[in-house]
Amino acid sequence: MSVVVEGLEKAYGAHPVLRSISEIFEESEISVLLGPSGCGKTTTLRCIAGLERPSSGRIKVAGRVVYQGAPPVWVPPEKRRLSMVFQSYAIWPHMSVFENVSLPLRAAGLGRAQINEAVNDALQMVALAKFAERGATALSGGQQQRVALARCIVSDTPVILMDEPLSNLDAKLRVSMRADIKAMQRRLRRTILFVTHDQEEAMSIADAVYLYHDGRVIQKGSPREIYANPSTRYAAEFLGRANIIERFEWVETALGARFVLPGGVSLPCAVPHRPAPGSMLCVRPEKWRFTEADGSGVIAGDILETNFVGDRVEYVVATAIGQLSVTELGGANRRPDDRVGLDVSAQDIKLITA
Repeated sequence: MSVVVEGLEKAYGAHPVLRSISEIFEESEISVLLGPSGCGKTTTLRCIAGLERPSSGRIKVAGRVVYQGAPPVWVPPEKRRLSMVFQSYAIWPHMSVFENVSLPLRAAGLGRAQINEAVNDALQMVALAKFAERGATALSGGQQQRVALARCIVSDTPVILMDEPLSNLDAKLRVSMRADIKAMQRRLRRTILFVTHDQEEAMSIADAVYLYHDGRVIQKGSPREIYANPSTRYAAEFLGRANIIERFEWVETALGARFVLPGGVSLPCAVPHRPAPGSMLCVRPEKWRFTEADGSGVIAGDILETNFVGDRVEYVVATAIGQLSVTELGGANRRPDDRVGLDVSAQDIKLITA
């Protein structure tokens, strides 16, 4: 079931945290709420969960209104048909793994046989069946997070909320847990809202990314769409590295439109009309191609830095329009002070706003 927020606002005193957010988080997808600390993503999640009371707006979970400002509607958290995984795991230290996972079923008054079957199935799914009787805090961090996931699975709620669930894990465990969460979602087809500030984590796990800034969703789309086509400078720079070119002219020539840069070098242009005032150009580092420095229509420059990172080499190239970041898969034998040219395809030059 989907989660819908309409005109959602939240303020603490005179400080607005959410500014009229209206979004549909689609059924059976992993929707990632992405942004830096203080942007409003966790507040959105807590309002949906019923842990915060919004200032105004409406929230619907699985087709049911659970909050409305006017006329007032308030459904308490335990009746909203959702479950939540917290950053701190929120498991009971005095209980075993089995007891932690069975807690929502015992609270619902289910019988012993039904609880045993459901908990054992959930523990099998998260590869913790052999730890059922172990004390929960005797497990590793990744295993404790799986306990929290199993507790959500066993509750059979259509919506699962996850608030920075992997931030306390080391890098290798985070990668492993991302795969576990995606596998769980494919099997169960639950609707998952996942909050993170980690761009790589968002891109690897999301069906849809909702990029937050200053209490608003400023862009949304699939990971590939939102990375390839950022709409603003903030989105371009938050979602990976970006080369931003602020000074250019759009010029029509006999061969079509071109972007003319300071110094007279021009780049191909796929934009059929003059860009709006204040527009900028954005080129991702991996979109540049090395070529001869004296070639026609290329940006000439000198390599300042090289950084070998396994499957690729990252360069900083000094040019007449400033320093540019360039990524090359594999990487040729290029060194600092080498003179190079940079070329790019028209479709890889994106127009963005401030």
